[in-house]
Amino acid sequence: MSGDAIQSVLQEDRQFPPPEAFSADAHISSEEQYQEMWQRAKDDPDGFWGELARENLDWFEPFEQVSEGDMPDTKWFTGGKLNVTHNCLDRHLENWRKNKAAIIWEGEPGDTRVLRYQDLHREVCRFANVLKQLGIETGDRVTLYMPMIPELAIAMLACARIGAVHSIIFGGFSADAVAERNNDAQAKLVVTADAGWRRGKELPLKEAVDKSLEKSPSVEKVVVVRRTGYEVEMVPDRDYWWHELMEGASIECEATPLDSEHPLFILYTSGSTGKPKGVLHTTAGYLLGTTMTSRWVFDLKDDDTYWCTADIGWITGHSYIVYGPLANGATTVMYEGAPNWPDEGRFWQIVQKYGVSIFYTAPTAIRAFIKWGDDWPGQADLSSLRLLGTVGEPINPEAWMWYHRVIGAEKCPIVDTW
Repeated sequence: MSGDAIQSVLQEDRQFPPPEAFSADAHISSEEQYQEMWQRAKDDPDGFWGELARENLDWFEPFEQVSEGDMPDTKWFTGGKLNVTHNCLDRHLENWRKNKAAIIWEGEPGDTRVLRYQDLHREVCRFANVLKQLGIETGDRVTLYMPMIPELAIAMLACARIGAVHSIIFGGFSADAVAERNNDAQAKLVVTADAGWRRGKELPLKEAVDKSLEKSPSVEKVVVVRRTGYEVEMVPDRDYWWHELMEGASIECEATPLDSEHPLFILYTSGSTGKPKGVLHTTAGYLLGTTMTSRWVFDLKDDDTYWCTADIGWITGHSYIVYGPLANGATTVMYEGAPNWPDEGRFWQIVQKYGVSIFYTAPTAIRAFIKWGDDWPGQADLSSLRLLGTVGEPINPEAWMWYHRVIGAEKCPIVDTW
């Protein structure tokens, strides 16, 4: 039996082409157009990606060569200098997008915040100056262990602005997990919050950081966002409140020109199959990849309100909540809490409230929605939706059909990015 091939018994032949009006206006309007793009990328990868890099990214210094070396050790856009935050923020301030919502955030208790591109730029510059004030330099590693709040995106972008390397740790991980990742990255600074909200309860984060620092001696300072008001111990000359540091920080901070291969972030694997492995992502290749996949896969347009329900602590959140959407000048939604708090209709209330047009979630979540029943989405107006997506795992046909019928009203294409 060991030599026998595993045979699939699932045959799925149903097809659901997108509406003609959708295809006519899409960035990739047909299978033929996609195949032409694919063929060119296959036949002339340097020409294909080089053209996209010149047309879609701003460069402080042009690159000399598109790729150098063989996979997996290829270097991309050698000789070029750029900055991720210039591409995600500054260039949008030169036109009408400066007044466009960059991030629409909703906390689990119902508090909200909207950051326009000029607002986000200002906050990122402030925190970049805070980082420099705390001794962080280009190449230093900064751990971000935070809830899904705007300050997380601000801290990411502030690191990128000065060339510091962020290492985001999912807020549900333990103090030992934080210490292990701090030590591996040799992090100098941790940014955290007093606590975060999850199903109406406060999840202490600063306490976990305090415990982690008993085992991670490289960390010199801690910045704490006051999120819930949870009582925390602040160690003198080590711990600083975010809001106090930001009050006196300048809003002027030029984006540092960085080499195309400069490290942007480290993200650790979950550790489910052994010791977590730090995966290093560099600047230009990652930014171009997320910029173009966000535009092509989700058909991002200027009037879209886009919501990826992932946590920023995972690669999907890095790429498709923050970097990809912002590089395209899109409006991206962030939500702090659980999909079933205070009830199972929370996601659909958010879709209705903000007019979400692109909704991106995981099959596990979709199966939970099915279990909770059709009445919950039925109570909300989901007519703003025009495209749906799935990520993270295979989706079974029953879940796909429910998603298409109940959430997409049989009119929304579904992109499966697993």
